[in-house]
Amino acid sequence: MRSNRFRLVLPALAALLGATGSAAAQGTPVPAGAQPPRPPALQATPVAAPDSLLDVDRVVAVVGSTPILYSELLDELNIRRARGLQLPESGPERLKLERDALNEMVDAELLVQKANDEKVELEDDQLNKQIDRQMEQVRKQFRTEDEFRTELRRAGFGTPEDYRRRQLELLRRSELQREVVQKLRRDQKLASSPVSDQELNEAYEQSKANIPKREAQVGFRQIVVANKPTPAAKRAARAKAESLLVELSKGGNFEQIAKRESMDPGSGPQGGDLGWNRRGNMVKEFDEMMFALPVGRISPIVETAFGYHIIRVDRAQPAEVKARHILIRPALDSGGVARAQAEADSVLAALKRGADFDSLSARHHDQVENASLPEFPRDSLPPAYAAAIGESGVGALVGPFAIDDPANKTQKFVVLKVTMAVPAGDYPESEVKQRLREQVSEAKTVRKLIDNLRKGTFVSIRLDGEPATAAR
Repeated sequence: MRSNRFRLVLPALAALLGATGSAAAQGTPVPAGAQPPRPPALQATPVAAPDSLLDVDRVVAVVGSTPILYSELLDELNIRRARGLQLPESGPERLKLERDALNEMVDAELLVQKANDEKVELEDDQLNKQIDRQMEQVRKQFRTEDEFRTELRRAGFGTPEDYRRRQLELLRRSELQREVVQKLRRDQKLASSPVSDQELNEAYEQSKANIPKREAQVGFRQIVVANKPTPAAKRAARAKAESLLVELSKGGNFEQIAKRESMDPGSGPQGGDLGWNRRGNMVKEFDEMMFALPVGRISPIVETAFGYHIIRVDRAQPAEVKARHILIRPALDSGGVARAQAEADSVLAALKRGADFDSLSARHHDQVENASLPEFPRDSLPPAYAAAIGESGVGALVGPFAIDDPANKTQKFVVLKVTMAVPAGDYPESEVKQRLREQVSEAKTVRKLIDNLRKGTFVSIRLDGEPATAAR
């Protein structure tokens, strides 16, 4: 099966505008906390060409110098049918559906070509990691490897490698479409389109019957007290890190030492690879050192709440760097759990006496943990949080309660203050309209961009039943 290279994947565009480019919203806004439905992992039972057409591949559109084949259009219809779309076998309805899908494929190709013109670059490592995670998730849906491969063949793929290549191509094109819009915005070449009250009200009337219900939400600020190492344990960990720094200074291989010694379970097995990171992604001390290092230089020892780090920057580009690190954590003793619980008890007592939350947080909170979660679905709370918070309302002090610390194989203790509590029900109309306004504005902005690209690009539509059209 030929890969579908032309899918239009920009958020909300297809749903809000459709293939014809209408500015009225046709989809449903997705409020905060609501999750859109996920597409099926594999598309099976390929769509056949209508009986009235010969089963011969042909060019159905040309965008610039890039052809779109009828087999690729059938692939797109295949995906839509797998998502529940009813496909007529022939006649005017079939032609309209094909024309609409083809126009979206043309739009997608125009954006990809614009991304190439703007020299938008993607990081292959990140794309491959994302596809590997997706492949793992898809594979888990099948009980055996044979069952997985059989379903792939039914869906038109020869091997898992064929399927992976197709998904990687789709991901690359989708990211190019997203990134070119963001780049044009950053370069001030793309202004947001205003949305009139009439457009917003029309979109709301069309969408309100399908707006999902809001889940019960809770928000809180927390002080997480960690099991802290003793001064002797910290000295031993630092000495270990310094010995590795000496080994590196004598020509030791950073990746091999990271695999052998690093206590970061995520990056250690990958030779300490942290991927690309922008400023602010890491804790302050790590972040400052990472962005101060020249490419290829090895850092001195950096102490953070995680432990002791040795950092190397492998690549750099504006606003982000690709780095590796080696982490050595101080050992924790069993008595630290009792000390952490006693410290958490003292934090709760101080809060009940009216002590300032921020001041206590600065002294006691573990930097590794989030200091606040302003809005979170109650049904998705981790069990320890759900049990402790229960039905607590705004202003309630909760804790201390224990949570696991898998990285150190110990426990931490949480004291929190509830800052928001909203029962399940309808989203407020004002919130829905605000999100819908943003979606319609995004759709209009991208539609205007695509229309301008069509004016400056040769586009020819060659579907049976309609005359060829061209623009330059």
